Amino acid sequence: MRASPSPARSLRALLGVLLTALAVVGTLMTSTAPAQADTTICEPFGSTTIQGRYVVQNNRWGTSATQCVTATDTGFRITQADGSVPTNGAPKSYPSVFNGCHYTNCSPGTNLPAQISTISSAPSSISYGYVSNAVYNASYDIWLDPTPRTDGVNRTEIMIWFNRVGPIQPIGSQVGTASVGGRTWEVWSGSNGSNDVLSFVAPSAIGSWSFDVMDFVRATVARGMAQNNWYLTSVQAGFEPWQNGTGLAVNSFSSTVNTGGGTPGGPGSPGSPAACKVSYATNVWTGGFTANVTVTNTGSSTVDGWKLAFTLPSGQRITNSWNASITPSSGAVTASGSGHTAQIAPGGSQTFGFQGSYSGTFAQPNGFSLNGTACTTA
Repeated sequence: MRASPSPARSLRALLGVLLTALAVVGTLMTSTAPAQADTTICEPFGSTTIQGRYVVQNNRWGTSATQCVTATDTGFRITQADGSVPTNGAPKSYPSVFNGCHYTNCSPGTNLPAQISTISSAPSSISYGYVSNAVYNASYDIWLDPTPRTDGVNRTEIMIWFNRVGPIQPIGSQVGTASVGGRTWEVWSGSNGSNDVLSFVAPSAIGSWSFDVMDFVRATVARGMAQNNWYLTSVQAGFEPWQNGTGLAVNSFSSTVNTGGGTPGGPGSPGSPAACKVSYATNVWTGGFTANVTVTNTGSSTVDGWKLAFTLPSGQRITNSWNASITPSSGAVTASGSGHTAQIAPGGSQTFGFQGSYSGTFAQPNGFSLNGTACTTA
């Protein structure tokens, strides 16, 4: 016959079961990372860090009405956006997430500012969330300056309008269209007081996109609004709301700037600026033409890795080329040498050509720049 357990032994057994259960719970708690609470910011210029590498900022500067943003693990959303301002003036704010430096606030680990001539690529990805009961644009901003400044407004602002809702328009006036990054954009140009603004406006809303920021930087250099010895100081993605805006969101954002390839802006380094002269000879017939372009290095140093930027007049499109690669096929284009044609010695030249089509009246490009430096024309 088996003896009954004593009360003391029963209590010890119960404690053992409880301790085992607590150990299991502790293991489960340590093996699963606790969820990180979202951070809400209502201070006009308050900010926080996400992903350990980007800054989310409320950036409410155009109104005294309350605005709050909530930073998430991958982006942010506007959780309160009171009031409105006239649609023929400046917006209420620019809540955004950025890589780089904004008024001395620099994102952790950023390699910006970086000289444009040293940047090989700057891949970025963005996903937006839109609402219908507001007036706003979804704007991706790229800031450029002749100096590596981190403390204020830069010389040139590039704006990519992914979406616009309501009777609003970019600064300045529309100056044409362009193909950049494989998409067609309205191009607007103007001045915002101390800085120039070049805006690329999508004809219809873009919800998400992965692209190279440098495609837009090079297009801006080709238009003479920046130079390759300038600096990229920050890239930012967010919204400019005029009326309401609650619910707008950057669902996700990523930005990387890849640098390398010689002394920044140094003579003979790939992409370094140089003095230059360009001759542009054409043969034109109804609906088509060919162009032979000669690029002469009028400086005292070898140009290594030359890139000639120019803008084709509206209605022109390149169908094939020789002795250089040219991208894209219309709008602001860049011709690049490669292999044995990648260098231009002092006093030397390289010649390339292309065939194209056109509509309307034929015209030649107005200007050329070699590695960010404006060229004279022969």
